[in-house]
Amino acid sequence: MPRRHEVPVYRPDIYSPQAILDPYPHYAKMRELGPVVWLPEHKIHALPRYAECKAVLLDDKTFVSGDGVALNAIANRLSRGTTLNSDGEDHTRRRALVAHRLTPRALRALRDVVDRQAAEIVDAALARRTVDGVEVAAALPMSVVPDLVGWPAEGRENLLRWGAATFDILGPLNGQAVRAVPAGLGMARFAHTVAKQRKVLPGSMGDDLLRAADAGELAHAECPALMIDYLAPSLDTTLSAIASALHLFATHPGQWRLLKDDPGLIPNAVNEVVRFESPLRAFSRKVARDAEVAGTALPAGSRVLVLYASANRDARAWEDPDTFDIRRDAARQLGFGHGTHGCAGQGLARLETQAMLRALVARVDKIEPAGPPEWAQNNIIHRLGRLPLELIPA
Repeated sequence: MPRRHEVPVYRPDIYSPQAILDPYPHYAKMRELGPVVWLPEHKIHALPRYAECKAVLLDDKTFVSGDGVALNAIANRLSRGTTLNSDGEDHTRRRALVAHRLTPRALRALRDVVDRQAAEIVDAALARRTVDGVEVAAALPMSVVPDLVGWPAEGRENLLRWGAATFDILGPLNGQAVRAVPAGLGMARFAHTVAKQRKVLPGSMGDDLLRAADAGELAHAECPALMIDYLAPSLDTTLSAIASALHLFATHPGQWRLLKDDPGLIPNAVNEVVRFESPLRAFSRKVARDAEVAGTALPAGSRVLVLYASANRDARAWEDPDTFDIRRDAARQLGFGHGTHGCAGQGLARLETQAMLRALVARVDKIEPAGPPEWAQNNIIHRLGRLPLELIPA
């Protein structure tokens, strides 16, 4: 692909194992270089700043998802038929099939159940006192999401591993992605079996999808991909946000006190956690027609990389972006995407993360580090792998 020489080049691989563990210095250097940066390692234009990321996410006619959002052609081919990989009416139709389960009204009905589960999880953690914050963070999405999607009880022990793998495969075709293929295929096979044998829980989202297929509203073959589409993202991104919240409040005791003194800050705190430690690193978009972003020509057929996590730390958009401050208005963070492809499950993710913070604020006096945290290796999801904490009861 011809490249205009004025586009700055960033040579380091932002998907190397080291860069995955500590991406922020790379993002900062890319933002300094310019609004559009060429990554020769992946032969793609990257958007490290906030304004361009937001503009591209809003222009879904030019920057399309239907040909995949991964950084490799194989994953883009395999993930056809999902909500993530569709545009226009096709995308609207797929989202509409399950939209009623994710409306504010439907989520309000879930709130009491989720609050009760969050309280039980925090009580159990307090009884142990020293915990792995990642296990505490996984407990709520693992108890809420599989029931909502209708996943049968068996096979749930694999969901976190499978979910992480389905994201890993959406990166470049590096060792990380290749190692994730067997687990990704395992999830796909299981979803096919669940749909074929109609093992979904009655009254669940999966049940809705199968009924819609029976009524001819979609092909039966589309059901497994759509189930995974709502399951994997709802688990990993929420786990990431809750674990990051625990880590940030353990390492910023002043912020924890602010939250305890004013629990009304909880919704805002969730936005700030997602801004500061964005669960999603980046997705690509295909350029459907010749376009220009910030003076850079982008030829039709090429791809751009939308760096959500970098946009959320852009000093042009945020004052003091590398400071975690739950008092700032972080509502315009791009951690859940933006526009038509804004995360369909973000209401549920917010509900769960807020429920955990409410339960913690009510029961925990201090959250203290009990050892060094370890970040997980994943091409797409930025999350902790281990988080030793001590919870001191109120």
